[in-house]
Amino acid sequence: MAVCSICGKRTTTGNQVSHSNIKTKRTWSPNLQRVKIILNGTTKKVYVCTRCLRSGKVQRAV
Repeated sequence: MAVCSICGKRTTTGNQVSHSNIKTKRTWSPNLQRVKIILNGTTKKVYVCTRCLRSGKVQRAV
């Protein structure tokens, strides 16, 4: 579910490293917003990351 419908950005995984260098698994989720956009002339509600919204890759419906 955590996938941007424009750029395909999704949850990534890695290690959380403590001060004593103990490593445990953790995830980073993209900042997704459910917005109405104009897609092929029709209005659709999709999940879009804030990077795509800010850069103007999508046109928001009013």
